[in-house]
Amino acid sequence: MEIPKYVYLFEEADGTNKKLLGGKGAGLAEMTRMGLSVPPGFIVTTEACLHYNENKKNLPQGLMEEAQENLKTVEEKTGKKFGSSQNPLFFSVRSGAAISMPGMMDTILNLGLNDGTLEGLIQITSDGRFAFDAYRRFIQLFGKIALGVGEKEFDKILNKTKEKVRAKEDTDLDVDHLKDICHQYLALVKKRTGNPFPEDPMVQLRLAIEAVFRSWMGKRAVDYRKEFNITPEMANGTAVNVCTMVFGNMGFDSATGVAFTRDPGTGENVLYGEYLVNAQGEDVVAGIRTPKPIQEMKKEMPKIYRELERVRKNLEEHFHEVQDFEFTVEKGTLYILQTRNGKMNAQAIVRTSKEMVAEKLIDKEKAVLRLKPQELEQLLHQRIDPNFKGKPIAVGLPASPGAASGKAIFDADEAERVGKLGHKVILVREETKPEDIHGFFASEGILTSRGGRLPMPPWWQEAWGSLVSRDVKSYESIQKGERQLLEMFMSRKEILSPSMARGARFTWERSLP
Repeated sequence: MEIPKYVYLFEEADGTNKKLLGGKGAGLAEMTRMGLSVPPGFIVTTEACLHYNENKKNLPQGLMEEAQENLKTVEEKTGKKFGSSQNPLFFSVRSGAAISMPGMMDTILNLGLNDGTLEGLIQITSDGRFAFDAYRRFIQLFGKIALGVGEKEFDKILNKTKEKVRAKEDTDLDVDHLKDICHQYLALVKKRTGNPFPEDPMVQLRLAIEAVFRSWMGKRAVDYRKEFNITPEMANGTAVNVCTMVFGNMGFDSATGVAFTRDPGTGENVLYGEYLVNAQGEDVVAGIRTPKPIQEMKKEMPKIYRELERVRKNLEEHFHEVQDFEFTVEKGTLYILQTRNGKMNAQAIVRTSKEMVAEKLIDKEKAVLRLKPQELEQLLHQRIDPNFKGKPIAVGLPASPGAASGKAIFDADEAERVGKLGHKVILVREETKPEDIHGFFASEGILTSRGGRLPMPPWWQEAWGSLVSRDVKSYESIQKGERQLLEMFMSRKEILSPSMARGARFTWERSLP
C-alpha cells in the first residue's frame, strides 16, 4: 500500500492544485517557480488537516518525520539550522484553504525561538532590542494560538509596561522593557497552562501545525464558511505553510506591507497599497499601527519600490488577474510572502476588465465573467445627500463604499446580540480583529481608531456589505458618547454629528471612487 505524501517543498508542489495545497500554498509554489524572491519552505496538505480532525485530533502517522526531512532541505538552502544557537533558522506557520478566508484561521510567527536561539539571534544581528521584540511577539502568538492563553492577558502586560515607561507605541520600548515583558509573558504561560513554555523547536512546530488544523473547525472559520456558503466541495480543510522567517522589524531599512497590482477602488493601473517600516506583517493586517501609503516608499525606499513595480508586472503577466500580495523587506532585501486574486469594487472590476483586454492579459469572454451580478449592488449603495451640511466630530480613512446608520456598539458580542434583536448596529472598536467577526456579520458598519485602508478583506466589503472606516481621529470623543445619542453622518472621511441625545447612533458614507 502506497504511503500518502503529506508534505511538499514549495519548488516541488503543483501550484495549480489549490484543493490540496490551499490558495496560499499554491501561490507560494507558483511564485517560487516564477523565480520571485520567496523564502524557502514547505506545505503540509489539506488532507493532513482532514485526517487530524477526523481522527480525534491525531496527526497522520509519519507526518512529522516528513516535515523533518523537508526541514533539512530548507536548512541546506538557507545555511541555517533549526534550533541552533549559532545560526538559528526560524519559521512562520500560516493557514491556507482552497478559498481565501483571511484572518479566519491562525498564524504563528518567529517559531523556533527559545532561550538558546534568542542568544544566537542577538549575536547575529547585534541587536538585542530586535531579538526580544521578536521573542515577545512569538510567546504571545504561540501562547494564544497553540496553548490557549487569553490574548487580553498578554495585552494587559504590554499596555501596563507602556503606561509605566510612558511609551506611546511598541517601537518606543527599549531592550530592557522588552526583556521584562518576555519574562512576564513566560510566567503567565506557566501560570495558565501549568507547564513551562516549550523550548524544543520540533515540539513547537508540531503544536503549531496542530493549532492551525484546529482553527479550521474554530468558531470564526465555521461562521465564515456558513456565512459565505463555502461547501466541502469548494474548500475542505486548511493546509499549513511553513516558511522561513524574514523580519520586517530589524530596523529602519526593514518593512512589511500589503499591495495590489492595481487600485482596487478605481481600477487605475498603479501600484496600490500600504506599508510599515520596522514592523512585522501582523501589524499591518491587524491595524495595530496606521500604515503609510505605498507611494511614500518612492522616497523612503526607492530601490524597493522599483522592485515592487517589477513584481506587480510579473504577477499580472503570470496569473492574468489583479493580484493582492504581501511583502517584507529585511535589511534592504525584498521578499514576497503571498499572492492571491485581488478583491475589488464593481467600478474597479469594470475598468480593469476593459484595460486588461486592451493589454492582452485576458480575452473579452473572461472580462465579462469577472463581474458577478451581486457585485453590481455596490453601485446602488445608499449615499448621503450631497447637499447635507454638518460639523464633523471625527475624521477617518474610508475602507469601503456606501452609507450606513445604526446604534453604536463597543463590543462584538453585544453587537451580535443587539443585531439579532433586529436593530441596526455600528461596531466601534480600537482595531479590527478576526475574533470579532461575529460582530462584523451583525453590523451595518465598522469604525476603528487604528488601521489603514488596507488590507481590505472580503469579509468587510463584498459579501455582506458592511461599511468600514479606520484610523478615526477623535475616537475618544466617540467613546465618551457611548451613553448619549449621537446622530452621525459620515461623508468621505468625516463623521458629522448634527444632534446628540441618549443611546448612540451613527450614519456614515464613503463615496464610490
